[in-house]
Amino acid sequence: MSMAENIAQVRANIARAATDAGRDPAEILLIGASKMNDAAACRAAIAAGIDALGENRVQEMTQKLLAHAYDGAPLHFIGHLQRNKVKMVVGKVDVIESVSSEELLRLIDAQAERLGIVQDILLEVNIGSEDAKSGFAPEAVADAAALAAALRHIRLRGLMCIPPVAEEKHGSIPYFEKVRALYVDINEKLYHNKLDMLSMGMSGDYEDAVRCGATVVRVGTAIFGARAYTL
Repeated sequence: MSMAENIAQVRANIARAATDAGRDPAEILLIGASKMNDAAACRAAIAAGIDALGENRVQEMTQKLLAHAYDGAPLHFIGHLQRNKVKMVVGKVDVIESVSSEELLRLIDAQAERLGIVQDILLEVNIGSEDAKSGFAPEAVADAAALAAALRHIRLRGLMCIPPVAEEKHGSIPYFEKVRALYVDINEKLYHNKLDMLSMGMSGDYEDAVRCGATVVRVGTAIFGARAYTL
């Protein structure tokens, strides 16, 4: 299938899942997770109507920025962000989805202040409490959201999660539901319902994520095809 056909199929699946949940499919932002796909593939996805692109690795993103790979679409950083790479990401992307510690919050705020901008971010929730994954523990998210509200050069847009690998079909749903509950609670109590991004779901579970309230899905393989891990 062509890139356009892949995107059309993903959009049809999103529309069906949204309808099942009584939601408007137009509420869902489709991010093409373009890790290990070249600038030409990124441009093809944009030409085919992808809503936004998402990158996981700073060095790869920097190279593609130089090649104008993302011209015409918003860019999200969706991978683990190291402290020493903050300066390479702030101001280069529309949204940093993977803010995983209070230290990162402060570093991003400081760099955004130096640039004279306000950086949009999401807080990453380690909803499965996995040692191998970064992110805030569920019980720490509200405090992190309160800190974000106090920082002048950050704008919190919502939450992001990557649940544990599901051992059975629909296994991600309990995790999505927990993150959705956190999002609603923080949105109501701290942000007066101004948050608008709940980023959940990838190629294997984005339909379940939509049914659970995701407003952003990050889809790679289902759009770009299987990655060849040779880099």
